[in-house]
Amino acid sequence: MLFGQSIFQSVVERLSNEEAEKAELEGEANHYRVSGLNTGFVQENSHVPQAAAAWAQEQYLELMPDEEAVSEAELANVEVAPPEMPAYLARLAPEEVAEDLGIADNDEASSLKAKRRAFAQLNHPDLVHPLFAEAAHTRMTIANQLIDQALKARS
Repeated sequence: MLFGQSIFQSVVERLSNEEAEKAELEGEANHYRVSGLNTGFVQENSHVPQAAAAWAQEQYLELMPDEEAVSEAELANVEVAPPEMPAYLARLAPEEVAEDLGIADNDEASSLKAKRRAFAQLNHPDLVHPLFAEAAHTRMTIANQLIDQALKARS
């Protein structure tokens, strides 16, 4: 700190000196650059050997496996068996859903909400195959109604 200056003034002066030094160094480092046209303006010439695109493609294809490409027609002919519906999704009666939920008379509101979340993790329509989404939706609707009834009875 210089005499007669505050700490703030000395810090500002030091920072401005550092910036000036950086600017001088950057100015010296950029002298190798020549302003003008870049290499994008260089025209190809028959006297200068260039890497042919065909050669580059050959090198690329050598790295690829020697498997035959499967045509779209062959893919269309392949039949995929539909997935099998899980047994629990076929249980759509309210009594069966209540049994799966496991609601007891002494369950508190927090445990009922936890059972709702656990049931949703297994039965939510977005988490099952689209073919079974309607059954999962029905199960979720019944389960939510049963839990809502149980919560009303507790309050």
